[in-house]
Amino acid sequence: LWPWLLASSGLSALVQLVTLPFFPDSPSYLLIQKGNEEACRKAIRKLWGEGDHQAEIDDIMKEKGAMTSTKTLRVLEVIKERSLRWQLYILMTVMTTLQLCGINAIYFYSFEVFRTAKFEEYLIPYVSLGVGLCECLSSILCSTLIDRFGRKVLLWGGYSLMGSVLALLTMTLSLQHRFFWMHYFSVILIFLFVVFYGIGP
Repeated sequence: LWPWLLASSGLSALVQLVTLPFFPDSPSYLLIQKGNEEACRKAIRKLWGEGDHQAEIDDIMKEKGAMTSTKTLRVLEVIKERSLRWQLYILMTVMTTLQLCGINAIYFYSFEVFRTAKFEEYLIPYVSLGVGLCECLSSILCSTLIDRFGRKVLLWGGYSLMGSVLALLTMTLSLQHRFFWMHYFSVILIFLFVVFYGIGP
């Protein structure tokens, strides 16, 4: 089953490879990058049908004007630019915490936790698949929550809950030899951690 499951991702890539040549180029790309207004109008008609699309073309032209008036900065210039310093700090902090949040360790050690929880050997891959599905569903849920609560709330909440879950997971793994039910609690915590990761960071 696993070879077929892994190969299934190639099916979507094959569909994209076959159908991509039939899709029109982006109208904004054709007008801004290529400077071809006729090709842009043709792409708009192909995407949105016949009609007067002058308003959309005017919007693209405004975007083009804004881009030409904006100076493109090199990496060193971005670092030196005072007005961009806080945005740069925030971006670096978010990216660093995302790498160090512990999700890779959870995925790496989850097999061992499931094995310790006395799951049958043939069931462990399916439980791991459930963890991955859990992350996928929580990411979809995040896309609906982000408009309501905002990115900052989800980031703070996600990291706070993930930190709490990791503290509890450390405790349950330390006590798993004293209480038999701690194994199952550890499994629940792994699923919770993945859900909070998907919703937050």
